[in-house]
Amino acid sequence: MKKFKFGCIVMGFFVALFPISLSGQQIDLLIKNGHVIDAKNGIDQVMDVAIEDGKIFEVAENIDVARAFRVVDAEGLYVVPGLIDIHSHNFHGTEPDAYLSNSFQALPPDGFTFRSGVTTIVDVGGAGWRNFKTFKSQTIDRSKTRVLAFLNIVGSGMKGGAIEQNLADMDAKLTAMEAKQYPGIVVGVKLAHYYGPEWIPTEKAVEAGNLADIPVMVDFGGYEEPLALDTLFLHKLRPGDIFTHCYADVTGRVAIVDEQRKIRPFVLEAQRKGLIFDVGHGGGSFRWDQAIPAVRQGLKPNTISTDLHTGSMNAGMKDLTNVMSKFLNLGLTMPEVIERSTWNPAQVIKRTDLGHLDVGAVADVAILRLAEGDFGFVDVRGWRLNGDQKLICELTLREGAVVWDLNGLASPQWEE
Repeated sequence: MKKFKFGCIVMGFFVALFPISLSGQQIDLLIKNGHVIDAKNGIDQVMDVAIEDGKIFEVAENIDVARAFRVVDAEGLYVVPGLIDIHSHNFHGTEPDAYLSNSFQALPPDGFTFRSGVTTIVDVGGAGWRNFKTFKSQTIDRSKTRVLAFLNIVGSGMKGGAIEQNLADMDAKLTAMEAKQYPGIVVGVKLAHYYGPEWIPTEKAVEAGNLADIPVMVDFGGYEEPLALDTLFLHKLRPGDIFTHCYADVTGRVAIVDEQRKIRPFVLEAQRKGLIFDVGHGGGSFRWDQAIPAVRQGLKPNTISTDLHTGSMNAGMKDLTNVMSKFLNLGLTMPEVIERSTWNPAQVIKRTDLGHLDVGAVADVAILRLAEGDFGFVDVRGWRLNGDQKLICELTLREGAVVWDLNGLASPQWEE
């Protein structure tokens, strides 16, 4: 009955675009002629993607349009799984002086996700075990975007300043207990902004990760005598743990590229051993003098992410497709960039139901245009790098529904 009613409504609109017959229709929406990139399944070619009841129904070289109610022609465009932004800040609220925890500086997801092809976003550390339920009811449960979370090892969350220095509020057991109450939603533990000589915060975060069997993401803080980065990489963190802001160079923390523009030798060793290097661009954590030599010397990021908040959204970062475009212009291939924005992050957060176009998987899909021209890409210090490629999101589907359509690809042509 659902198909009959829907077909009656839209048939008149779409018959002019594609010859459609009511007989044998099985597909709610068919994406035709797009270049599909699906890292999990090794697909990198022009194929069709069929969607039915919010799930991937079929991926094949030529699917008959007569089987579909609605058709999107994606010729010349890339069709990829919905993008996963593994580093964002979305515990938005109205609490003053709360930094990124129920605060004005965090952002509501839906206004900043679908327009760049993101269907899953991960808030990293906004909430701790004390206030995660507020974050869930206030943001996760009210968003069309799939919102996941890394719990802050600080029970009060990422409220900034002295609150994030409170060793007494870093409780591995309680953090793990809260995480295990929400499997698949709480996907990691976050340590950030600690300023001190102790390894205690790192050790407590890893302990919580072990107890809950989830990864740890570290935004290494700082100190006048910086803690040894090789100790963090090779002795404190585990394979599968995440070093975010990997192309940053900030006071109080050792950078991965030294003053002679040479990548420190233990960095590549750590990546080979399974440490995840995440971009986490943000408003202060991506510099060309780190990213360019690091990539040229072999350190490609494992995951590409934004560190989205009010301090980054209108500066050099902008959105995930802009950050992805930076790496295209640094020499990564399109399949490499897509993998680091879909299947790789899905594996890192242990949500392998996401980030691919398996038959039966949720139909989260992004359709991207690769524009060619003269573009400028800016780092956090204000330096511009010229590039000739830029990704633009044309269409985003969340569970098979159109949630962003830049140029009306999924809409019927108006005729007077």
